[in-house]
Amino acid sequence: MSNIKLNSIFKTVCIASDHAGYNLKEDIKNYLVDKKLSVFDMGPYDSQSVDYPDYAKKLGNRIKLKKSDVGILVCGSGTGMAISANKIKTIRAAVCYNLKSTRLSRQHNNANIIAIGSRLTKKKLSLKLVDIFLKTKFEGGRHLKRVRKI
Repeated sequence: MSNIKLNSIFKTVCIASDHAGYNLKEDIKNYLVDKKLSVFDMGPYDSQSVDYPDYAKKLGNRIKLKKSDVGILVCGSGTGMAISANKIKTIRAAVCYNLKSTRLSRQHNNANIIAIGSRLTKKKLSLKLVDIFLKTKFEGGRHLKRVRKI
């Protein structure tokens, strides 16, 4: 890993997972710290079995309270985390699985959480998705009125 700063448009990032996503969460966290980004790890802190809704709620509430700008959630598929986080008002969690889905989640939906499936997405691609998510700006315009309807 290089010690080059990531040009994120966000100042603060929080990250959480369940047991299935623990190893990928650690890889993503280390990658971002290496890129000089401020990352708040919300757990878990080992690979023991945990309930993903608890971590999605914890991370989503941190963003809702504006203690972090955006979040990264990792579970087996990404879906459970996204569903759980999206129950929180102001949260727009998107399951991202390729470059285009990630870019559009930010450009068109102003997603504030990326959810990644550790059983479906390889580490190298996951790091690229996180990069894109953190660098892509919301386009606003015609998309803003739609986001406001959510």
